[in-house]
Amino acid sequence: MARWQGRSKRKPSGGRLRPIRKKRKCEIGREDQFTIVGPHKRKIIRVRGGNTKVQIFSAAKINVRDPKTGKVQQADIQNVVENPADPNYVQRNIITKGAIIKTSIGKARVTSRPGQHGVMNAVLIE
Repeated sequence: MARWQGRSKRKPSGGRLRPIRKKRKCEIGREDQFTIVGPHKRKIIRVRGGNTKVQIFSAAKINVRDPKTGKVQQADIQNVVENPADPNYVQRNIITKGAIIKTSIGKARVTSRPGQHGVMNAVLIE
């Protein structure tokens, strides 16, 4: 089901706002794209103004930065350890920004938005 991103029917104070117009097609948003652990699969979509976005459906590798040395290396994703967005995402191996994942070089926190940015970046944690 699509998400509507138009004006609310209520003021910040809780008072009622009278609708100026009906809902418009340009006010609907896309459904959430969840990135899972698996073979690399992505899709390029057209957004407003003719621009493009890259959505990652599944990923097997991630760019991990070591904060001590400042070096970035690619690591294999093994599974999701913790996800503050939703505890259910851990069971489904869904990767979102802020998720703690287990990689081949240690645990890392995801710093990019894979469903929006099209890249997988993380920072190594102890």
